[in-house]
Amino acid sequence: MRAALLLEEHDELVVDQVEVAAPTGSEVLVRTAASGLCHSDLHFMETDGWDVERPVVLGHEAAGVVEAVGPDVREVQPGDHVICCLSVFCGRCEVCLGGQPYLCVRSRVECVRTAEEPPRLSRGGQEVYQFAHLSSFAEEMLVHENALVKIRPDMPLDRAALIGCGVTTGTGAVFRTTEVGPGSTVAVIGCGGVGMSAVQAARIAGATAIIAVDLESRKLDTALRLGATHAVNPADGDPVAQVMELTSGGVDYSFEAIGLALTAQQAFAMIRRGGTATVMGMIPPGTKVQIEGQELFMSEKRLQGSLMGSNVFRVDMPRLVDLYLDGRLMLDEMVSATITLDDVNDGFAAMKAGDVVRSVIAFN
Repeated sequence: MRAALLLEEHDELVVDQVEVAAPTGSEVLVRTAASGLCHSDLHFMETDGWDVERPVVLGHEAAGVVEAVGPDVREVQPGDHVICCLSVFCGRCEVCLGGQPYLCVRSRVECVRTAEEPPRLSRGGQEVYQFAHLSSFAEEMLVHENALVKIRPDMPLDRAALIGCGVTTGTGAVFRTTEVGPGSTVAVIGCGGVGMSAVQAARIAGATAIIAVDLESRKLDTALRLGATHAVNPADGDPVAQVMELTSGGVDYSFEAIGLALTAQQAFAMIRRGGTATVMGMIPPGTKVQIEGQELFMSEKRLQGSLMGSNVFRVDMPRLVDLYLDGRLMLDEMVSATITLDDVNDGFAAMKAGDVVRSVIAFN
């Protein structure tokens, strides 16, 4: 099969032939239909404090059709339409049984092949590593069944792919991590795929004021179409001051979707007394976020993280599919470009330039 590999750090991806093994045990072979380009992939391409074993096939936001299953698979069968999720879970550990499968760490042991087994992916006899247990920049994916959820067949797979990461992260932060309710006021910093999803979730949840914050006017225009009530551009002045003026004292909830210490601090600064700031972005390892300690106890403000939207993806993703097909979750408007696998590096260049909300690789 053809796949896009990262061979060296700070380098472009190389499209080449990769061998994929047959499924064993609880593994599922999926024919990839579509994969979104997520900023998380770019972090690992450029390292920025994040590291990954190489050679590796990147990509983790995908949907496809099951081709074959191992003998122990119970959840899916050939022909099923599925969404992949990097929140692979074991289903037996304390956090899984406690309702937080997205925090499972035993999946790293229980949902991968052992050193004695042949690798899932290889190239010329050399092992090729999987990214996030998925590696969706490839024509096929070989994954554990606990990385998949079956969805209804009338859902377009190129739109379903977005739900695999960005949409689930943004909506989950609103629905699950913070439980935004009707009448709430919300600010979202960063209007890429994750931020746009948070904006939409706030609209669906009944927030009365939804302030989108971004430096790109085109993204702000899209955010307004997707449900934002106000747009703030930091180029026009301090975004915290702008949000404070719009809300007369700050929002109930803020969401950071960029992954910078500065914007995390801004998210905390723009919430009201008793408000909650949630960081969804990937802040680089070793980076410190500084806030005024007295605001934690004097104002009871909260700063928290949200990993993949605190998802229970086998419950959440089918619901998001229903929301899309019902017309309440808008995904078509989030796809800025549909590209081929050979265009993957151009897609990341457009991402870095701020030209797109989401680019999606469509596989034939």
